[in-house]
Amino acid sequence: MKFGFIGCGNMGGAVARAVCKGAGAREVLLANRTPAKAQALAAELGCACGTNEQVAASCDFLFLGVKPQMMEDMLDELAPVLESRAESRPFVLVTMAAGLTMHQIRQMAGSGYPVIRMMPNTPVSLGAGMIQYCYDDVELEQLDQWLQAMAPAGELDEVPESMIDAASAVSGCGPAWVYQFIEALADGGVAAGLPRGKAQRYAAQMVLGSARMVLESGLHPGALKDAVCSPGGSTIQGVRVLEERAFRGAVTDAVLAAYEKTKELGK
Repeated sequence: MKFGFIGCGNMGGAVARAVCKGAGAREVLLANRTPAKAQALAAELGCACGTNEQVAASCDFLFLGVKPQMMEDMLDELAPVLESRAESRPFVLVTMAAGLTMHQIRQMAGSGYPVIRMMPNTPVSLGAGMIQYCYDDVELEQLDQWLQAMAPAGELDEVPESMIDAASAVSGCGPAWVYQFIEALADGGVAAGLPRGKAQRYAAQMVLGSARMVLESGLHPGALKDAVCSPGGSTIQGVRVLEERAFRGAVTDAVLAAYEKTKELGK
């Protein structure tokens, strides 16, 4: 099989769903520390499941979906398997671990294997993800295969590795804050008299449409904000309250806090 996943948590599972669409479920092998989780996902997607060792021994692309603090022990266990097949059947390590550089992954794996480093977010499971990636020593044919398999995940953007941690702090962590924002908007709607279901639907659709306006209009978000704010109207009063309570500053600080934590994870 071409695509193997070691770790089927929220992120690993989301990427596996996309790869099953892009490459076909028959090309995917899943493994997880808790086998039942891999088995359940494999049954849902129509792919196979096995052990970490089987993934390491047989797959062309090895997606490493474990937490950064677990990566070294996991790769140390697999190092003999990887070494035994390195010359006969080349492979690519695909890391999703926050904070860990390609150099660190290679050191943990025991040799200078080809590496793709990617930073996905959970909307990849719907084909609406934002995935930054970089790579080292990966042949163009291999990279093309990987990009084709990942295409159903959403938008992919190649960036220098020096930008990966910052990118992760925006689009990798960002969904959690957007969900908080949607929840808060819905709470406000309920407080104003809307039923919960309608308030949540209105808030979520508004965020979806507003994001499309930013992406498709090419206008600065500030200009789009100004277009909603009529003189003496309701919206500008809400803007005033958010500014008084440091809304933009709080969001910026959240990104920087996530960025600093990501850097710590790589130490």
